[in-house]
This record gives sequence, structure tokens and C-alpha cells, in this order.
Amino acid sequence: MFFLREVFPSDLAGLHAVAAHLNSVNLPDDAAVLEKLCDHSRRSFAGSIDASKRQYMFVLVDRSEGERIIGTSMIHAQHGTRRAPHIFFDVLSDERYSETLDKHVVHQILRIGYNYQGPTEIGGLVLLPEYRRHPQALGRWLSYVRFLFIALHRDCFRDEVLSELMPPLEPDGTSLLWESLGRHFTGMTYQEADRISQTNKEFIRALFPSEPIYTCLLPFSAQALIGVVGPETRGVEKMLRRIGFSYAERIDPFDGGPHFSAKTDEITLVRATQRCHVIDLPWSGTDGEFGLISVEGHQSPRFTATGSRFRREGDRVGLPAETRQLLGVAPGDAVGVLPL
Repeated sequence: MFFLREVFPSDLAGLHAVAAHLNSVNLPDDAAVLEKLCDHSRRSFAGSIDASKRQYMFVLVDRSEGERIIGTSMIHAQHGTRRAPHIFFDVLSDERYSETLDKHVVHQILRIGYNYQGPTEIGGLVLLPEYRRHPQALGRWLSYVRFLFIALHRDCFRDEVLSELMPPLEPDGTSLLWESLGRHFTGMTYQEADRISQTNKEFIRALFPSEPIYTCLLPFSAQALIGVVGPETRGVEKMLRRIGFSYAERIDPFDGGPHFSAKTDEITLVRATQRCHVIDLPWSGTDGEFGLISVEGHQSPRFTATGSRFRREGDRVGLPAETRQLLGVAPGDAVGVLPL
């Protein structure tokens, strides 16, 4: 049986094995950084740090493999503060017309922008390769649990949700856009700049030009990557569009990956989430709907969820015995419900 929960400090080894498959800014293949992320997540779930600084990490566990960590996903309550702003390139158009030549030209330009009270960001979604395309759609569990949690704790999150998607990269992880743009302004490789930006973004504001950049001056190979979703994240793009996200006409200033965003209260999964109370119902294993069922407590684990059949009667829900046992709930207890 599979279930989701908050990450524990004791999960570090399993988390490191999962991170090695992505090695992104949100989930780097670095034990020291992962240890800090685990601690930050623990304090976030406990509510012991300011809501705007919270970062929640969820792990997907395979109980049949000795509680093996097989996937992760994350929520950053606010991506963009005064000390660490959310930085992006707006993708804009600049129209020019020459009456003498009777020539009209539309240029694409990039203009750097900063947000000091940024949106909530979702990221860090990784599922081990051998669990992808599983009959239970485990990748969907990892993705959707974030919206379930946001809906249940709406006051802790911003009115906009952002997802930064990975663009196509070279086989060695190089970004052609960075090589054609960012490297000229910083003198650093993509990997070096990516690593430094995890803890300090000051160099971007200091070294990147504030004036618009005309993309026609870049190599065609770099122009072609602006706002393009990489092959491994096209499934994520389809999911985001399906639940209410759209391309924000913004990209990552390092690699050109597109930013997708949505108004929090208009995301279909947030609207579909309901808080219910468990009741006793006559049960058949194939009855009812299927979705994510979550429970929260005052002690660790403070958040647990699993996929299960359920039957709703208004704000009351009936669950199979195995689901109630896994989540440790009884009639009268409150649970979160998100149909899949």
C-alpha cells in the first residue's frame, strides 16, 4: 500500500536517492541541502515559523518495500521576499514601423523583473522511474496532494500559484539559453550560477542588464528554447492546463523554462477539496468515488494521506476499514477529501 506524509529527518537517505533523478533547484542532489530542507519542512508543518517562509515537503512511501521513499513534491508558501525576490524574464513584444520603408517588425524582448511578495510555488515533483505509469497513477497523487493541502490551509498561501517548468536541456545538463545570455553577464557556468542562486540571488540583480534584451540578437538555437517545455515535463504541463493554469508569458532567467500560473481559488483541485467527518457506512470495496483522503494531527506525522475509495453524504464520508486503519481515523474525525 502507498501513502503520502510529511518528510521526516530520518528520510534523508531515501530522499537523496530520489533527488538524484532530478537534481533541481528545489530538490538538489546535495545531502547538506536536503537535510536543511527536511528541517525547514518539519518546522513548517509544525507552524513554528512565519507562514510566508514555510516550505512543505511531501514524500510518497511504498509500505511493501519497507517504507521506501519513492517520490516527493513541495510547496513554497511564498516564492519571493525582500531578501530573496522571485526573479524572472517577462517575454514581451516591441513593435516597430518604418514609413520610409513601409516595413513593420515585431521583436520579442526579455525584460528582467522582481517580485518581493511573490506567489505560492509548487515544485520538487519527482517519482522514481520504476513507479511511473503505475496503475494507481502515483504521479497524480504526488502532484494533487499539494492542492489538497493548500485548500485545507488556504490562509497560509498566496492568491496566485506558480509552477516553473523545466525546458529542454543538453545531455550534459547545459542550458543553451544560459550559454548565449547569462554566461556573458556573469562569467559562470549554468551549474555554478544555479548552485549559488539557491542561497543568494544578489549577483543576478547586480550583473544582469535592467534594459530589455532583444532575442533576435541570440543564436537561433537559444531563441527556440524560450518558454518551451522540456520532454520530461510535458505531462506536467498538460495537468496544469487541465486544472486551470496557463503560460504566464514569463520564463526562468537562467534556462528559459516557462512559468505557469493560476489564481489559487480558481484552481479546480482547490475548489474540489472538501473537509468531511468520518461516519460508519455499509461498505463494498468497489463502492463510491476514488480520491485522496488526508488526516492531520498535533504530533508527528502532522499530515498523512492516501488514495482510497470513499462515499460522501454532504460533509460526511465513509471509508473502507483499511483506509481508516492506515490513517488512524475513527467515526467523527475530520479528514480532507479530494476526488481524483
